[in-house]
Amino acid sequence: MEILKMIDILEDKVDHAWTIPLFNRILIDKEELLKCIEDISMKLPEDLKQARMVKDERKRILAEAEAEAERIVNEAKEKAAAMVQEHEITKAAVEQSSQIIDEASRKARDLRAGTQNFIISLLSQTEDRIAHSQDVVRSALDEMRSQANAKQIEDGSQN
Repeated sequence: MEILKMIDILEDKVDHAWTIPLFNRILIDKEELLKCIEDISMKLPEDLKQARMVKDERKRILAEAEAEAERIVNEAKEKAAAMVQEHEITKAAVEQSSQIIDEASRKARDLRAGTQNFIISLLSQTEDRIAHSQDVVRSALDEMRSQANAKQIEDGSQN
């Protein structure tokens, strides 16, 4: 800041002014002193404006940085929440698919067991029918043989 330089110049003039012995007073050129004060007075508003602008700019930059930081934090929180939710959805989907697979496996086992029992029942019934049919055929065959033997005996006694 230029005003600080001017104050340094003024201080330097006071330090190098003529000293009046025993009175702790100095002699300084009034015109020169007034000129320095006037320069400082004229520069002061301009420097204050610049300082105020720098301060305002600093505040604006800090506010923007804080807003950006808050936006980034909120975005990160939202992304983390979405990832957690996605993870929970995935976890629930895996659990549900596992349950579906277990249920399907159980139903397949039950169906397989039911099918085997049904086939065993059908084969047993078929075996029983075949055995019955064999008995009927055997009886009919025995009957036919008996009748044939009886006819032969009858024919043999007639001859």
